Amino acid sequence: MEKPLIGLDVRCGRRISVGMRTSILEVAARLPQVAPEFAYVRYERGENLGLTDQFAIPLRMRGDRVDVAHYMAHYVPAFAGGAFVFTIHDLIHLRFPQYFKPHMPAYYATVIRRAARKAARIITSDERTIPDLVHYLGADPAKIRAIPLAPRERFFEPVAPHRGERPYLLYVGNHREHKDLPTLFAAWSALPASYAVDLYLTGPDDFAGELERRSTPARRAVALGDVSDEQLAAYYAGAAALVHPALLEGFGLPFVEAMAAGTAVIATSSSIPRPLIDVSLLFEPRDADALRAQIARVLDDEAFRLGLIERGRNVVRGLTWDRTARATADVYREVLEDPR
Repeated sequence: MEKPLIGLDVRCGRRISVGMRTSILEVAARLPQVAPEFAYVRYERGENLGLTDQFAIPLRMRGDRVDVAHYMAHYVPAFAGGAFVFTIHDLIHLRFPQYFKPHMPAYYATVIRRAARKAARIITSDERTIPDLVHYLGADPAKIRAIPLAPRERFFEPVAPHRGERPYLLYVGNHREHKDLPTLFAAWSALPASYAVDLYLTGPDDFAGELERRSTPARRAVALGDVSDEQLAAYYAGAAALVHPALLEGFGLPFVEAMAAGTAVIATSSSIPRPLIDVSLLFEPRDADALRAQIARVLDDEAFRLGLIERGRNVVRGLTWDRTARATADVYREVLEDPR
């Protein structure tokens, strides 16, 4: 008896974020091992958001006679046919349309909304996104499955921590407006002068002189540029805390990576995924005073910080990419067994 054929859309073009790319590649690589009851065909060629999405991929899948298609990012054909699943991590573009070019919120409100209603199942990475999928896309909550992501094993491996001139806080991510880095700058700058702690940010110095203006002889803000995974592991391991002020995240991989590497996490209540709530320090979005207080708490109480790190590491040890892939395969089985 032939195995059911699963079509995996694994295209990782320039529109796919680092976190989405990691999720796509980790799950797709593990599926044949953790779910050998299915056969798989991968679709890797073509950019996202264009003719490849709308015509080429669906035609290839039809020609290959796939039983279930999985669009592993939110770039889904408007007229996708057959049984299909798609993954969407958040609806930042619809929650905060003012921070994006107009065509993206429009794309979500039309193409993705249509796909959400037609999909056999929708996979998201955290339960917090389910109400948004229902509200903004009209998705049936009975069709949504929340499957948490995981840290890569390399972040559990021992590494020599980065040692800077002073202790430092670390931000990992892009610099788009919804990340709300001004709140982080305000909180860090408002620390009393006795706190000699630097601020490191991954990515380029595209802050128009803001880092220089915020820096003093006692503490500096530093743009690290592009960093390799090996460098990132060292920065995580040496940081006093990972600090994340974003207005919204789906499932921020830096959170679980930092915890795996032995770092305390401070993040907004709207960005931290459900499995990590009890092992993170939280503050409300845009509240620089609350963020400053949480930073001071971590810097002042070493025993508390170490306890938070230990509990966080224990939690993320239970989050693995094998587990994510197996739960994803279970969704395919649901679709195949669904009489509808």
